[in-house]
Amino acid sequence: MKKIVLPQKGIQALFGPHDQNLRYLESLLNVTVNARDDKLVIQGDEQDVQTVERIFDEYATLLEQGHKPNDRDLQRVFQQIAEDKTYSLRAHFMEGSFNPAGKKRVIARTPTQLRYIQSIREHDIVFAIGPAGTGKTYLAVAVAIEALMSKRVDRLILTRPAVEAGERLGFLPGDLQEKVDPYLRPLYDALYDIMEFERVAKLLERRIIEIAPLAYMRGRTLSHSFIILDEAQNTTSEQMKMFLTRLGLDSKAVITGDVTQIDLPPGRRSGLVEAQHIMSGIEGIDFVYFTEKDVVRHRLVRLIIKAYEEHAKKETLV
Repeated sequence: MKKIVLPQKGIQALFGPHDQNLRYLESLLNVTVNARDDKLVIQGDEQDVQTVERIFDEYATLLEQGHKPNDRDLQRVFQQIAEDKTYSLRAHFMEGSFNPAGKKRVIARTPTQLRYIQSIREHDIVFAIGPAGTGKTYLAVAVAIEALMSKRVDRLILTRPAVEAGERLGFLPGDLQEKVDPYLRPLYDALYDIMEFERVAKLLERRIIEIAPLAYMRGRTLSHSFIILDEAQNTTSEQMKMFLTRLGLDSKAVITGDVTQIDLPPGRRSGLVEAQHIMSGIEGIDFVYFTEKDVVRHRLVRLIIKAYEEHAKKETLV
Protein backbone atom coordinates (compact mmCIF):
# COMPACT_ATOMS: atom_id res chain seq x y z
CA MET A 1 0.00 0.00 0.00
CA LYS A 2 1.17 3.50 -0.77
CA LYS A 3 -0.06 6.84 0.50
CA ILE A 4 0.60 10.25 -1.07
CA VAL A 5 -0.63 13.73 -0.19
CA LEU A 6 -1.63 16.26 -2.87
CA PRO A 7 -2.94 19.81 -2.60
CA GLN A 8 -6.71 20.08 -3.20
CA LYS A 9 -6.56 23.52 -4.78
CA GLY A 10 -7.61 23.63 -8.41
CA ILE A 11 -8.91 20.08 -8.78
CA GLN A 12 -12.07 20.07 -6.66
CA ALA A 13 -14.15 20.33 -9.83
CA LEU A 14 -13.02 16.82 -10.75
CA PHE A 15 -14.83 15.35 -7.74
CA GLY A 16 -18.29 15.87 -9.27
CA PRO A 17 -21.60 16.39 -7.44
CA HIS A 18 -21.48 14.73 -4.03
CA ASP A 19 -18.01 13.41 -4.98
CA GLN A 20 -19.56 10.98 -7.48
CA ASN A 21 -16.61 11.12 -9.89
CA LEU A 22 -14.16 10.52 -7.06
CA ARG A 23 -16.11 7.54 -5.74
CA TYR A 24 -16.32 6.10 -9.28
CA LEU A 25 -12.56 6.48 -9.71
CA GLU A 26 -11.99 4.76 -6.37
CA SER A 27 -14.14 1.80 -7.43
CA LEU A 28 -12.29 1.43 -10.73
CA LEU A 29 -8.75 1.66 -9.39
CA ASN A 30 -9.18 0.21 -5.89
CA VAL A 31 -7.88 3.29 -4.10
CA THR A 32 -9.24 5.56 -1.38
CA VAL A 33 -9.09 9.33 -1.63
CA ASN A 34 -9.78 11.46 1.44
CA ALA A 35 -9.74 15.21 1.92
CA ARG A 36 -7.85 16.48 4.96
CA ASP A 37 -7.68 20.22 5.43
CA ASP A 38 -6.44 21.46 2.05
CA LYS A 39 -4.79 18.15 1.13
CA LEU A 40 -5.85 14.94 -0.61
CA VAL A 41 -4.63 11.65 0.80
CA ILE A 42 -4.56 8.78 -1.73
CA GLN A 43 -4.01 5.22 -0.55
CA GLY A 44 -3.79 1.98 -2.51
CA ASP A 45 -1.43 -0.13 -4.61
CA GLU A 46 1.55 1.88 -5.86
CA GLN A 47 0.61 1.73 -9.57
CA ASP A 48 -3.01 2.72 -8.90
CA VAL A 49 -1.98 5.58 -6.62
CA GLN A 50 0.42 6.88 -9.27
CA THR A 51 -2.34 6.63 -11.88
CA VAL A 52 -4.70 8.71 -9.73
CA GLU A 53 -1.92 11.24 -9.08
CA ARG A 54 -1.38 11.55 -12.85
CA ILE A 55 -5.14 12.00 -13.40
CA PHE A 56 -5.20 14.87 -10.92
CA ASP A 57 -2.12 16.49 -12.48
CA GLU A 58 -3.53 16.22 -16.00
CA TYR A 59 -6.92 17.52 -14.89
CA ALA A 60 -5.27 20.56 -13.30
CA THR A 61 -3.47 21.20 -16.60
CA LEU A 62 -6.76 20.97 -18.50
CA LEU A 63 -8.33 23.56 -16.20
CA GLU A 64 -5.35 25.88 -16.66
CA GLN A 65 -5.77 25.63 -20.44
CA GLY A 66 -9.49 26.41 -20.31
CA HIS A 67 -10.92 22.90 -20.59
CA LYS A 68 -13.51 21.68 -18.10
CA PRO A 69 -14.86 18.24 -19.14
CA ASN A 70 -18.34 17.28 -17.98
CA ASP A 71 -18.85 14.47 -15.46
CA ARG A 72 -20.13 11.94 -17.98
CA ASP A 73 -17.11 12.36 -20.26
CA LEU A 74 -14.74 12.19 -17.29
CA GLN A 75 -16.20 8.90 -16.14
CA ARG A 76 -15.87 7.44 -19.65
CA VAL A 77 -12.17 8.31 -19.63
CA PHE A 78 -11.72 6.99 -16.08
CA GLN A 79 -13.07 3.66 -17.29
CA GLN A 80 -10.59 3.61 -20.18
CA ILE A 81 -7.69 4.49 -17.86
CA ALA A 82 -8.69 1.61 -15.59
CA GLU A 83 -8.36 -0.72 -18.60
CA ASP A 84 -5.20 0.92 -19.94
CA LYS A 85 -3.05 2.74 -17.38
CA THR A 86 -1.12 4.54 -20.14
CA TYR A 87 -4.22 6.30 -21.48
CA SER A 88 -3.98 10.06 -21.03
CA LEU A 89 -6.80 12.20 -19.67
CA ARG A 90 -5.07 15.32 -20.98
CA ALA A 91 -4.54 13.95 -24.51
CA HIS A 92 -8.14 12.80 -24.70
CA PHE A 93 -9.59 16.22 -23.99
CA MET A 94 -6.88 18.33 -25.62
CA GLU A 95 -6.64 16.45 -28.93
CA GLY A 96 -10.22 15.21 -29.03
CA SER A 97 -11.94 18.49 -28.19
CA PHE A 98 -12.34 21.29 -30.72
CA ASN A 99 -14.77 23.94 -31.96
CA PRO A 100 -14.95 23.62 -35.75
CA ALA A 101 -17.06 26.67 -36.58
CA GLY A 102 -17.60 28.64 -33.39
CA LYS A 103 -21.06 27.26 -32.65
CA LYS A 104 -20.36 24.29 -30.36
CA ARG A 105 -17.46 22.26 -29.04
CA VAL A 106 -17.10 18.73 -30.36
CA ILE A 107 -15.60 16.22 -27.93
CA ALA A 108 -14.40 12.65 -28.46
CA ARG A 109 -16.46 10.42 -26.17
CA THR A 110 -14.42 7.23 -26.47
CA PRO A 111 -10.78 6.27 -27.15
CA THR A 112 -11.75 5.04 -30.62
CA GLN A 113 -13.36 8.39 -31.40
CA LEU A 114 -10.14 10.12 -30.33
CA ARG A 115 -8.06 7.84 -32.55
CA TYR A 116 -10.49 8.49 -35.41
CA ILE A 117 -10.09 12.27 -35.11
CA GLN A 118 -6.30 11.89 -34.99
CA SER A 119 -6.32 9.52 -37.96
CA ILE A 120 -8.38 11.88 -40.14
CA ARG A 121 -5.95 14.69 -39.40
CA GLU A 122 -2.91 12.53 -40.17
CA HIS A 123 -4.03 10.50 -43.22
CA ASP A 124 -5.34 11.38 -46.67
CA ILE A 125 -7.86 8.51 -46.75
CA VAL A 126 -9.56 7.03 -43.69
CA PHE A 127 -12.11 4.22 -43.58
CA ALA A 128 -14.37 4.25 -40.49
CA ILE A 129 -16.24 0.99 -40.02
CA GLY A 130 -18.65 0.13 -37.24
CA PRO A 131 -22.23 0.21 -35.98
CA ALA A 132 -24.64 3.12 -35.99
CA GLY A 133 -24.42 5.65 -33.19
CA THR A 134 -20.63 5.63 -32.87
CA GLY A 135 -20.10 9.12 -34.32
CA LYS A 136 -18.45 8.06 -37.59
CA THR A 137 -20.25 10.58 -39.79
CA TYR A 138 -20.65 13.35 -37.25
CA LEU A 139 -16.96 13.46 -36.30
CA ALA A 140 -15.88 13.29 -39.94
CA VAL A 141 -18.11 16.29 -40.73
CA ALA A 142 -16.73 18.15 -37.68
CA VAL A 143 -13.09 17.62 -38.70
CA ALA A 144 -13.98 18.52 -42.29
CA ILE A 145 -15.59 21.81 -41.21
CA GLU A 146 -12.52 22.55 -39.08
CA ALA A 147 -10.33 22.04 -42.17
CA LEU A 148 -12.63 24.22 -44.29
CA MET A 149 -12.81 27.06 -41.74
CA SER A 150 -9.01 27.07 -41.33
CA LYS A 151 -8.64 27.14 -45.15
CA ARG A 152 -6.72 23.88 -45.33
CA VAL A 153 -9.22 22.85 -48.01
CA ASP A 154 -11.35 24.91 -50.39
CA ARG A 155 -14.44 22.70 -50.52
CA LEU A 156 -16.39 20.19 -48.45
CA ILE A 157 -18.19 17.47 -50.39
CA LEU A 158 -20.60 15.07 -48.67
CA THR A 159 -22.04 12.15 -50.55
CA ARG A 160 -24.02 8.94 -50.06
CA PRO A 161 -25.27 6.18 -52.34
CA ALA A 162 -29.08 6.45 -52.68
CA VAL A 163 -29.45 2.69 -52.75
CA GLU A 164 -32.99 2.60 -51.43
CA ALA A 165 -34.09 4.78 -54.36
CA GLY A 166 -32.36 2.57 -56.90
CA GLU A 167 -33.69 3.08 -60.41
CA ARG A 168 -37.02 4.27 -59.01
CA LEU A 169 -35.98 7.92 -58.64
CA GLY A 170 -38.01 8.83 -61.72
CA PHE A 171 -41.20 7.67 -60.04
CA LEU A 172 -40.75 9.89 -57.00
CA PRO A 173 -42.38 13.35 -56.90
CA GLY A 174 -40.37 16.57 -57.34
CA ASP A 175 -37.17 17.48 -59.15
CA LEU A 176 -34.01 15.40 -58.84
CA GLN A 177 -32.74 17.29 -55.76
CA GLU A 178 -36.06 16.78 -53.98
CA LYS A 179 -35.98 13.09 -54.85
CA VAL A 180 -32.56 12.45 -53.33
CA ASP A 181 -32.75 14.84 -50.35
CA PRO A 182 -34.32 12.26 -47.98
CA TYR A 183 -31.27 10.03 -48.45
CA LEU A 184 -28.89 12.92 -47.75
CA ARG A 185 -30.76 14.34 -44.75
CA PRO A 186 -28.39 12.88 -42.09
CA LEU A 187 -25.53 14.84 -43.68
CA TYR A 188 -27.52 18.08 -43.49
CA ASP A 189 -28.37 17.32 -39.85
CA ALA A 190 -24.67 16.99 -38.94
CA LEU A 191 -23.82 20.26 -40.70
CA TYR A 192 -26.60 22.23 -39.03
CA ASP A 193 -25.66 20.89 -35.59
CA ILE A 194 -22.04 22.03 -35.93
CA MET A 195 -22.52 25.27 -37.89
CA GLU A 196 -25.10 28.06 -37.90
CA PHE A 197 -27.99 27.48 -40.32
CA GLU A 198 -27.46 30.74 -42.24
CA ARG A 199 -23.77 30.04 -42.64
CA VAL A 200 -24.42 26.56 -44.02
CA ALA A 201 -26.99 27.99 -46.44
CA LYS A 202 -24.50 30.52 -47.80
CA LEU A 203 -21.76 27.91 -48.23
CA LEU A 204 -24.19 25.57 -49.98
CA GLU A 205 -25.31 28.39 -52.28
CA ARG A 206 -21.71 29.19 -53.19
CA ARG A 207 -20.97 25.47 -53.72
CA ILE A 208 -18.21 25.59 -51.11
CA ILE A 209 -20.19 22.85 -49.38
CA GLU A 210 -21.79 20.32 -51.69
CA ILE A 211 -24.14 17.51 -50.72
CA ALA A 212 -24.96 15.11 -53.53
CA PRO A 213 -25.66 11.46 -54.37
CA LEU A 214 -22.62 9.34 -55.16
CA ALA A 215 -23.60 9.14 -58.83
CA TYR A 216 -22.80 12.88 -59.13
CA MET A 217 -19.12 12.15 -58.44
CA ARG A 218 -18.52 10.25 -61.68
CA GLY A 219 -16.12 11.94 -64.09
CA ARG A 220 -14.95 14.57 -61.59
CA THR A 221 -11.52 15.29 -60.10
CA LEU A 222 -11.87 16.65 -56.58
CA SER A 223 -8.83 18.74 -55.70
CA HIS A 224 -8.23 20.87 -52.57
CA SER A 225 -11.33 19.21 -51.10
CA PHE A 226 -12.47 17.26 -48.07
CA ILE A 227 -14.78 14.49 -49.26
CA ILE A 228 -16.93 12.27 -47.04
CA LEU A 229 -18.60 9.15 -48.40
CA ASP A 230 -21.28 8.04 -45.95
CA GLU A 231 -23.10 4.68 -45.83
CA ALA A 232 -20.32 3.22 -47.96
CA GLN A 233 -21.42 -0.34 -47.26
CA ASN A 234 -24.09 0.30 -49.92
CA THR A 235 -21.60 1.06 -52.67
CA THR A 236 -20.81 -1.55 -55.28
CA SER A 237 -17.21 -2.46 -56.08
CA GLU A 238 -17.37 -0.26 -59.17
CA GLN A 239 -18.75 2.71 -57.24
CA MET A 240 -16.09 2.46 -54.54
CA LYS A 241 -13.32 2.37 -57.13
CA MET A 242 -14.91 5.32 -58.93
CA PHE A 243 -15.10 7.33 -55.71
CA LEU A 244 -11.55 6.61 -54.53
CA THR A 245 -10.10 7.58 -57.91
CA ARG A 246 -11.83 11.00 -57.79
CA LEU A 247 -9.33 12.21 -55.19
CA GLY A 248 -7.24 15.10 -56.50
CA LEU A 249 -4.32 17.16 -55.22
CA ASP A 250 -4.35 18.31 -51.58
CA SER A 251 -7.56 16.43 -50.80
CA LYS A 252 -8.73 14.17 -48.01
CA ALA A 253 -11.41 11.49 -48.04
CA VAL A 254 -13.26 9.77 -45.20
CA ILE A 255 -15.35 6.70 -45.97
CA THR A 256 -17.82 5.57 -43.31
CA GLY A 257 -20.05 2.52 -43.15
CA ASP A 258 -21.49 -0.41 -41.24
CA VAL A 259 -20.81 -3.74 -42.94
CA THR A 260 -23.67 -5.36 -40.97
CA GLN A 261 -26.24 -3.05 -42.64
CA ILE A 262 -25.80 -3.71 -46.36
CA ASP A 263 -28.87 -2.89 -48.48
CA LEU A 264 -27.50 -3.97 -51.86
CA PRO A 265 -29.48 -6.48 -53.95
CA PRO A 266 -28.56 -10.14 -53.42
CA GLY A 267 -25.43 -11.11 -55.29
CA ARG A 268 -23.90 -7.61 -55.31
CA ARG A 269 -20.65 -7.34 -53.34
CA SER A 270 -20.23 -4.34 -51.07
CA GLY A 271 -17.48 -1.98 -52.17
CA LEU A 272 -16.67 -1.27 -48.53
CA VAL A 273 -16.23 -4.96 -47.69
CA GLU A 274 -13.97 -5.40 -50.71
CA ALA A 275 -11.96 -2.25 -49.93
CA GLN A 276 -11.00 -3.64 -46.53
CA HIS A 277 -9.04 -6.37 -48.31
CA ILE A 278 -7.69 -4.33 -51.22
CA MET A 279 -6.68 -1.11 -49.42
CA SER A 280 -5.19 -2.43 -46.18
CA GLY A 281 -1.45 -1.87 -45.99
CA ILE A 282 -1.34 1.07 -48.42
CA GLU A 283 0.64 3.96 -46.95
CA GLY A 284 -1.53 7.03 -46.36
CA ILE A 285 -4.71 4.97 -45.90
CA ASP A 286 -5.96 4.07 -42.43
CA PHE A 287 -8.82 1.94 -41.09
CA VAL A 288 -10.57 2.74 -37.81
CA TYR A 289 -12.94 0.13 -36.42
CA PHE A 290 -15.72 0.99 -33.97
CA THR A 291 -17.62 -1.45 -31.74
CA GLU A 292 -20.73 -1.30 -29.59
CA LYS A 293 -18.52 0.14 -26.82
CA ASP A 294 -18.28 3.34 -28.89
CA VAL A 295 -22.03 3.89 -29.18
CA VAL A 296 -22.86 7.31 -27.75
CA ARG A 297 -26.63 7.26 -28.20
CA HIS A 298 -29.10 5.98 -25.60
CA ARG A 299 -27.49 3.30 -23.41
CA LEU A 300 -29.94 0.71 -24.77
CA VAL A 301 -28.62 1.19 -28.33
CA ARG A 302 -25.32 -0.38 -27.28
CA LEU A 303 -27.14 -3.36 -25.78
CA ILE A 304 -29.35 -3.72 -28.86
CA ILE A 305 -26.33 -3.78 -31.18
CA LYS A 306 -24.60 -6.35 -29.00
CA ALA A 307 -27.72 -8.53 -28.92
CA TYR A 308 -27.95 -8.50 -32.73
CA GLU A 309 -24.25 -9.36 -33.05
CA GLU A 310 -24.64 -12.33 -30.71
CA HIS A 311 -27.73 -13.46 -32.60
CA ALA A 312 -25.85 -13.27 -35.91
CA LYS A 313 -23.03 -15.43 -34.47
CA LYS A 314 -25.56 -18.07 -33.37
CA GLU A 315 -27.19 -18.05 -36.81
CA THR A 316 -23.76 -18.61 -38.42
CA LEU A 317 -23.13 -21.64 -36.22
CA VAL A 318 -26.48 -23.25 -37.05
